[in-house]
Amino acid sequence: MATDPYKELGVARGASQDELRKAFRKLAKEFHPDRNPGDKKAEERFKRVSAAFDLLGDPDKRARFDRGEIDADGRDTFRGFQPGGGGGAGGSPFGAGGRFEGVDLEDIFDMFGGVGGVPRGGPRSSGPAKGHDVRARLEIDLEDSIIGATKRIAFSDGRTLDVTIPQGASDGQVLRLKGQGAPARAGGAPGDALIELGVKPHPIFRREGGDLHMDLPVSVPDAVLGGKVQAPTPDGTVSLNVPKGANSGSMLRLKGRGAIDPRTRQRGDLFARLIVTLPDAPDPALDAFAEKWRKERPYAPKRR
Repeated sequence: MATDPYKELGVARGASQDELRKAFRKLAKEFHPDRNPGDKKAEERFKRVSAAFDLLGDPDKRARFDRGEIDADGRDTFRGFQPGGGGGAGGSPFGAGGRFEGVDLEDIFDMFGGVGGVPRGGPRSSGPAKGHDVRARLEIDLEDSIIGATKRIAFSDGRTLDVTIPQGASDGQVLRLKGQGAPARAGGAPGDALIELGVKPHPIFRREGGDLHMDLPVSVPDAVLGGKVQAPTPDGTVSLNVPKGANSGSMLRLKGRGAIDPRTRQRGDLFARLIVTLPDAPDPALDAFAEKWRKERPYAPKRR
C-alpha cells in the first residue's frame, strides 16, 4: 500500500467522493487481473488501488485518515508515543525531570483503561475490530441486468464468489455482501464485499431510461406484402407482425419488453425500427423487376 492513497488514485486531497469513484473505476479497469493475465506488476497495482479506494471510498475512514488517526493501511496511529524518540532520554515520552513533552495526559489514561480502570467518557466496548470491506467491479450483460442472473467474481486474493444479480440492476449499482470482506484480527467479524456493477454495451439494444431501441432488418417481400418476422428481445426471440407496405424507419413497439426504469422500477418497452434490406446475393429476377418498375412506375421517395 502506498503511503499516500490519494497519490495511488491520482487525485487531489480535496477530491469529491464522485471523483474518487471515477478514478478508481478507471484504474481498476486498466489493472484488473482479468485484463492482465500473468502480469504481476498489474496485479500488485490493482491491489494497491483497491486498498486505496477501500480507505478513501468510505467517508468515515477518509476523515480519520485525513485527521491522522489511522494510517494508509487503516491501522490506528498513536500520536503520543513514538518508539525510538520524540520524548525524553532513551525514547521515553517523559522529558527530563519527569515532565510530559507532547503527550496528552488524558490519552495516557485512555490507553491504560482510564482513571480507576474506567475509560474517559464511560465504558467502551473492548471487542475486536471488524475486518476491512473489500471492493470489486463486476461487468454484466444487459440481459442479466434486466432479468437477473448469478455470476462468479474473482478477487485479487484468489477467492471466488457467486454474486446474485437482482432483476432491474443498474449500471454503477453497488451490492453489499455481508461477511465476504477481509478477515479481522483477533477473531473479529469479517468485513463486507462491495460489488459495483457495470452493464456492458449491447450489440443490438440501445437503452434509453426504461426503454430499449433496436434496428430490425426485414426483407423486401415482407415490407411490401406484410408478414411475420423473428425479433430478439431480452427475454428471448418473439414473432413480430410487419404491416403491409412498411418502410425503413417505421417503428414497432413491443410493450413490456424493455429494461426496468431505475426511477419507477417499472419495465419499459422495446422499440424496433424496421430496416428494409435487399438480399446479400445478386438476384436477376429482382433486378429485372426493379428495371421494369423504374421505367413504368417511377416515383420519388418523400423526405421524412
